Amino acid sequence: MSTFDRGAKPDIGTFVAFDHIRFIVGNAKQAAYWYCANFGFEPFAYKGLETGSRVSAQHAVRQNKIIFVFESALLPDNNELAPHLSQHGDGVRDVVFEVEDLDSIIAHAKKAGAKIIKDITEESDESGRVRYATLQTYGDTLHTLLERKSYSGLFLPGFKAHPMPKTFFQGLPHVGLNFIDHCVGNQPDLEMTSAVEWYENVLKFHRFWSVDDSMIHTEYSALRSIVVTNFEETIKMPINEPASSNKKAISQIQEFVDYYGGSGVQHIALNTSDILKAIEALRARGCEFLTIPDAYYTNLRERLANSPIKVAENLDHLQKLHILVDFDENGYLLQIFSKPCQDRPTLFLEIIQRQNHQGFGAGNFKALFESIELEQEKRGNLFRKD
Repeated sequence: MSTFDRGAKPDIGTFVAFDHIRFIVGNAKQAAYWYCANFGFEPFAYKGLETGSRVSAQHAVRQNKIIFVFESALLPDNNELAPHLSQHGDGVRDVVFEVEDLDSIIAHAKKAGAKIIKDITEESDESGRVRYATLQTYGDTLHTLLERKSYSGLFLPGFKAHPMPKTFFQGLPHVGLNFIDHCVGNQPDLEMTSAVEWYENVLKFHRFWSVDDSMIHTEYSALRSIVVTNFEETIKMPINEPASSNKKAISQIQEFVDYYGGSGVQHIALNTSDILKAIEALRARGCEFLTIPDAYYTNLRERLANSPIKVAENLDHLQKLHILVDFDENGYLLQIFSKPCQDRPTLFLEIIQRQNHQGFGAGNFKALFESIELEQEKRGNLFRKD
């Protein structure tokens, strides 16, 4: 495992934080409802026929600083959304960053050879104006860079308050997810480095953390991963690629690539300050998570007994909820992974709590891979078909 220095501040504008994540789905209204009922979001903003949008419907849901937007085409001949949905299934299309000084960022991106999907555009309504531009990153994934300092409205121009009542969702167990911790992109084999270099060259991100397959492997699966981040280290984007420990086996990264149809967002990690309470609530709402074997917790107790780190949470409670623990000499993190959020074994969510630990659970990857491999075996996808 490696960590990196961030170096000098780039001479372009600032990347503030994740703004929101936009999904392309078959039925945006139903997807929004599912994430509200299962993951603790609430209806937030809406754009559709009733607001004057004739092309697509967009349902935005929110939980504290986390905003997901689900978009579906309204007409059958939509040439942007329909091909994406057919190729990838329900999934992330656009990871949107809030920025300051959009002009300097886009000027640099153009010099670096970025593919500009939409050049700097301004939209406004009675609440002010936003400026944005959209770049293509790995696969069909986009990054919209959004400048919203001159906008005081609910969300974005064209959106109105969501008409769906919140009372039902507010009556369910409170979850308490706070912000997007990181967003992971999976690549086909040997395409990780070029994706990382795109972030370094186009956005002037720097490398933050990495592991390779000599450290992260099971009998069947392995991965290589590099995390890139902005100078302020408020946006973290792990980039993964598969590696094979067994030529007859299909890595869980490769399974994603096969079913997604190429590179894409594999999972979104959502940060909480109380993971025990959050997972109790999520399980009560019907969320399904990966199962971790008891042997993992036996080994964990042995390792913690020889460590200066003391985990404040009750280990029996963590074991009951199947929450993973990773630690180093400075602190620890707690994490758990949902099962896929759609029929294809592609996107899932991670819930994470950090206690002075800025890693990504490298110590848990083996247990996580073994749990995913059990699910792959149920799907008939663990071994290659002869």
